[in-house]
Amino acid sequence: MSVIGFAKKNTVMLVAFAAALITSFIVPVDAEYLEYFDFKTLSCLFCVLAVVCALKDVNFFYILAEQIVRHFKNLRICVTALVYITFIGSMLIANDMALLTFLPLGYIVLSSTGKEKYMAYVFILQNVAANLGGMLTPFGNPQNLYLYSKFNISNLEFIKIMAPPFAVAIAVITLCCLLVKPEKMELSGQTPKIDTKRTAFYLILFFFSIAMVFRGIPYQLGTVIIFTALMLSDRHALKSVDYPLLLTFVFFFIFAGNMARIEPVVSLFSELLKKSTLLFSIVSCQFISNVPSAILLSSFTDNYSELLVGVNIGGVGTLIASLASLITFREYIKHNPGKAGTYILEFSAVNFGMLILLTAFEFWFINAV
Repeated sequence: MSVIGFAKKNTVMLVAFAAALITSFIVPVDAEYLEYFDFKTLSCLFCVLAVVCALKDVNFFYILAEQIVRHFKNLRICVTALVYITFIGSMLIANDMALLTFLPLGYIVLSSTGKEKYMAYVFILQNVAANLGGMLTPFGNPQNLYLYSKFNISNLEFIKIMAPPFAVAIAVITLCCLLVKPEKMELSGQTPKIDTKRTAFYLILFFFSIAMVFRGIPYQLGTVIIFTALMLSDRHALKSVDYPLLLTFVFFFIFAGNMARIEPVVSLFSELLKKSTLLFSIVSCQFISNVPSAILLSSFTDNYSELLVGVNIGGVGTLIASLASLITFREYIKHNPGKAGTYILEFSAVNFGMLILLTAFEFWFINAV
């Protein structure tokens, strides 16, 4: 039963492991495997996860959630605030980090006010906001930074390319927030005390992890500092890190790296890109995720504007279209075991609706211009 429970809780990780294992038979393990891994991303994920766990231990997110509820007192406005915080956060600290930071806040706002039935919808909106909010800046999504550097795109041109779908995304996400009922919200239970000194210390560590994202400090040094600090101050936080999520990323890196070395796959993508870079970059994301798609497809096309838009709006859709979506799924299942099926159905309805709308708009916009 414990094995079955583990499998249900870590389904995505096991699927990623199976995909990595199967492709490793096609592409035998060699020295190139080491090039698959984005060690900076893995280090930043670990550090943010650990610091967020430490902040949970001192009730920081409960206090922040309490302020949101007391200020807005309305479910619709609270949900809108949570989604917009995630949206803006993804523009500044990247989509993965925004979700790791603000999904716990969304959970506490809903659970502390007895609104858990809206958790799936709110998490899904936060996920969409993270994936699409980061499209406007070169560092908002990992694939943006890669394409921005590879094709030497100027800041002005980058914004010009991404502004139209970004504007549509804002409008649709706002409309989705307005569909939430304006129910009154009240906190249940007493407000826990907060350790001011420890909270301040953990916030400093959090800013260290964000500095790693922006390359303000070397990720190797930041990882050592944060790990050592938590070993001395809160080992429980280190034990609470979602290590299966980190392994999921590792397995997907192996899978994507192997796919890029399978000649029939490479040939297929090369031919498809000649027909429509936008469409097939979007389709590619649905099967191998947006970051691997950007890396793989950039070798076969010079149409960077359509590729850039495609791997951004292609981040919505399937559960593996963006690794950020796996973070959201894992966080939801952690609090709602046994509800993976209903979550995926609701996730698919919202994400594919958004994907179809943005794809149709972008084709219209390209033809109009």
